[in-house]
Amino acid sequence: MYSIWWLCCLALALAPGGAAAAEKERKFELRVQVLPAGLASVSVHGSTAPFSFSGRTDFSGRIRVRGLLAGPYTVSAVARDGAEARRTVQVSPSLADSRGRIEVTLETSHPETGLSEALRRRALVPARELSIPDRARREYEEAQRRLGARDVPGAVKRLKRAVEIAPRFVAAWNNLGTIAYQSRQFEQAAGYFSEALKHDPEAYEPLVNLGGTMLSLGRHQDALALNRKAVEMRPGDALANVQLGMNYLRLGDLGPAERFLREAKQLDPAHFSNPQLLLAEVHARRGDGAAAAAELEEFLRLHPDWPEKERLRRAVQELRAAPP
Repeated sequence: MYSIWWLCCLALALAPGGAAAAEKERKFELRVQVLPAGLASVSVHGSTAPFSFSGRTDFSGRIRVRGLLAGPYTVSAVARDGAEARRTVQVSPSLADSRGRIEVTLETSHPETGLSEALRRRALVPARELSIPDRARREYEEAQRRLGARDVPGAVKRLKRAVEIAPRFVAAWNNLGTIAYQSRQFEQAAGYFSEALKHDPEAYEPLVNLGGTMLSLGRHQDALALNRKAVEMRPGDALANVQLGMNYLRLGDLGPAERFLREAKQLDPAHFSNPQLLLAEVHARRGDGAAAAAELEEFLRLHPDWPEKERLRRAVQELRAAPP
């Protein structure tokens, strides 16, 4: 039992990694097809490192994003009628063609709340930001351009200017928190997300991000209410589900941990939080080596260029060889 759990904890400890060092500077191209075909807004954000891109598709629903480094990215699309889609895309050599291109298809749909509610929710965002001065918006937009060019210090400088001009600029506070989190400055990130929520307690992005930050700080009990609320607000968001599942796992409640982690995996199998590794830990704690090994095998299929893949493969062999 102990050795099985240790192997899964080892696999989880490797989770923040990305592509092998030799591939870090290779550039890739993401080719996104949004369905149903038509004009749509597409955004691409670095899941574990600061990066930002936004643009519009052509009339066929296609757009290209060039110059991406290896790693996980969150790709989102919003159609003109409010239909949405979001998924994690792993950018790595084994998943690209010989010219470094990766094809992605996003099928948009309306949330379970229905079209009218989806449009109402989207309309609240610009209404909330009507009081943001144009100067602050320009600083924010320039920060996004700097992130696209991987100028993180320049982006942070612009975002700080934006919140100096408009202290209630929730998106800018959240962006500062995200950059701090990705830089592993968790206390600072928690401060930025809390500031955003002070100005808008119902803002989803800083809420779910603060829940994740509390987990990274080891404040599992403090994180629980935040992560529960995030799932209540958006039950179809993989990030909210995986964080709540991780929260229960860290508190030793394996039943709900497995339930929410499985939901996250169904929503976004390649999610950057790596739900398979967390589910492997759940099974390992129960002494089920075969189930833990199956999760690690699924993870390796989705992440064929994982830098420690050979160690994971050896972990799978040991898990399968362990007595039940």
